Amino acid sequence: MQHHLARRGFLGAAAALGAAALTAPLTAGTAHAAGPGGPWPTGFPLPRGFQPEGVAIGHSPYAYFGSLADGAVFKASLATGEGRIIHQGLGADRSTVGLKIDRAERRLFLAGGWSREIRVVDARSGALLRHFAGLGADTTMVNDVILTPGAAWFTDSFQPQLYRLALDRTGEPADELTVLPLGGDWTQGPDFTANGIERTPDGQALLVVNVFQDGGSLLRVDPRTGTARALDLGGLKIPHGDGLLLLGRDLYVVQQAINQIDVVRLDAAGTRGTAIARITDPERFRVPTTAAAWGDRIYLPNARFGLDPDPAVADYDVVSVPRV
Repeated sequence: MQHHLARRGFLGAAAALGAAALTAPLTAGTAHAAGPGGPWPTGFPLPRGFQPEGVAIGHSPYAYFGSLADGAVFKASLATGEGRIIHQGLGADRSTVGLKIDRAERRLFLAGGWSREIRVVDARSGALLRHFAGLGADTTMVNDVILTPGAAWFTDSFQPQLYRLALDRTGEPADELTVLPLGGDWTQGPDFTANGIERTPDGQALLVVNVFQDGGSLLRVDPRTGTARALDLGGLKIPHGDGLLLLGRDLYVVQQAINQIDVVRLDAAGTRGTAIARITDPERFRVPTTAAAWGDRIYLPNARFGLDPDPAVADYDVVSVPRV
């Protein structure tokens, strides 16, 4: 398990980052940010040995983090940094990688990583509401998830396909999953390929990171047909692309192993983009993987892939940086 996670964290380390016209790097390292009731922490610890990867924030100032170790979910107040485990997970090697919370803040949708699972849990009680196991092939890794008005979509890092979990008008998930094969411009690598997923600004299609194709690319996927088309990013390559976060038409691409976030301004349809900024923080970024926003700040868990001889007892934390 740790061998595979380390490989995921540093996949493509020798690939060159494409030359793109970027603004000057943005660096953030202040201790507190202004909040409604006074200063809020710009970083806070997670439980020792938690091994975070995904983060989700809804309409309330609380963040949810998934554990690679056992699939647990930790809920933290952004105002204080204090929190607790709300979902215990299913045990060793039953990871939670990506996760999202629905609009009603009632359900969390969890990507189960190498355990080939998708889980839906109650965001308040932590109770398991839906459980889909044995997905894909033996090498399947259910990696990341995005919610649209009618479905939750999950990436498979080793198979050229997405998983679709239909949602009704109340947000209730269906009892069965469907699989959408990827075609068109999609090129599946011999190893780890798909990573983060988002919606296009107009909401009509999906955006998926392909860390193998053309030195690291972003592809626009038609959710009806699975046809993928490569985005023109003006020369920017994302060989370390992990989590995606769309704010308006600005797409934040977390490039985890090189400790930076590239910000790309997209057209409405999500067919092309221009790199407008690069966020770095050499003192506090320790392999951040995914991102979620609250107010004027972006929150990221530090996964620390490859940095700890024993991740089970390592110290983990969350950092935040200003929005562009």
